Amino acid sequence: MASYKGLGGEGAAAPVPHVLAVDDSSVDRAVIAGILRSSKFRVTAVDSGKRALELLGSEPNVSLIITDYWMPEMTGYELLKKVKESSRLKEIPVVIMSSENVPTRINRCLEEGAEDFLLKPVRPADVSRLCRRVLR
Repeated sequence: MASYKGLGGEGAAAPVPHVLAVDDSSVDRAVIAGILRSSKFRVTAVDSGKRALELLGSEPNVSLIITDYWMPEMTGYELLKKVKESSRLKEIPVVIMSSENVPTRINRCLEEGAEDFLLKPVRPADVSRLCRRVLR
């Protein structure tokens, strides 16, 4: 009889954390996805908060959302609020990124439930520190 590590059942052996990266800039999206993938995370990258919500509706196993603050249609702050208002999604940690260091904006995001706020350009050390802390 086969023995299973973890909780048992198919695919139960320590799944690779799945990170949803949201940024309207293709360059920033590629940078953050590359950093995350080099840290051995599974990454899905989308270009808007709206697309992120669509994906979250069909993909139940997202471990972390990392999103840009300024995006057309829906800001990262609005995405954060929608995630935290959802009984199904509210436990997913959300990290906001921005190139603008605006303390009131940073505090507002943290008060609304963001796990952290990263200033761009995001560095590999920022991401590995964050993921060790958030995905423990």
